[in-house]
Amino acid sequence: MVSPYTLISQNRLKTYLLLFGFIVFFSGVFYILGVIFNSRLSFFITGFVFSLLGSFSSYWWSDKIVLKLTGAKPANKKEHFDFYTAAENLSLAAGLPMPKLYVIEDDAPNAFATGRSPKNAAVAATTGLLKRLNRSEIEGVVAHELAHIKNYDVLLSTVVAVLVGTLGMVVDMALNSVWFMGSNDDRRESGIRILFFILFSALAYFIGMIIQFAISRRRELLADATGVMITRNPQGLISALKKISAYPKQVETSPSLAHLYFFNPLDKKRIGKFMANLFSTHPPVEERIKALEKLMK
Repeated sequence: MVSPYTLISQNRLKTYLLLFGFIVFFSGVFYILGVIFNSRLSFFITGFVFSLLGSFSSYWWSDKIVLKLTGAKPANKKEHFDFYTAAENLSLAAGLPMPKLYVIEDDAPNAFATGRSPKNAAVAATTGLLKRLNRSEIEGVVAHELAHIKNYDVLLSTVVAVLVGTLGMVVDMALNSVWFMGSNDDRRESGIRILFFILFSALAYFIGMIIQFAISRRRELLADATGVMITRNPQGLISALKKISAYPKQVETSPSLAHLYFFNPLDKKRIGKFMANLFSTHPPVEERIKALEKLMK
């Protein structure tokens, strides 16, 4: 089994490689646009500067970006007593600084952690989760999120969320650029090249998301196990998983943010079972529960 220190080092290395790869890919995309529009150097410099700023901001401010996108608001100790005190007690047990706590106005029960490191981490929970789960179940979910913070999963996950969203913007830019190419003759002349460029960008975005979700699935099982080590109560997490998975509605969010959540928010009824499994950010609930039940023996 991988030690926590090795896991932390791996997550940091993956983050740096991801940021470097993003700069290379983004600069390459703009270079191709430069070839199409006969302005290679200016497009390349624009792409390089944009990707550099994007990578820098995603590393330092990705947590704030994610919290803003999800509409999270600071939690109140008096109003969200169980959530606040559970995080307070479990942080002490895990040897972690107390994370900032946020609440999302959404009836569907779910939660996620974000942040660059344990010193500036945050945990957000929906009002649906805080309303429907009892104290033991809330502790199980919070401990799971603290495990992500302890293992530095949040650094990689939050940066990935921002960068994948940015790649989606690149694909949109490629599609829109077709309509700003000048005359109809210019469009026809560059039509094949721009089509291949769009397909390449869309494929890169699609594959990137699948890889992102596959990596996330492995981390969830480890976070479940680490969370139980913090609470010493597998039943609380098992009960939380059963309640959350049984709720008919899921949090409305972008697929690029789905891997951050405690439970997969992609709606199988809305996007289809095959697509939901393909883009699954978490192992099946049955698999997670079975793994946790083994810890009770």
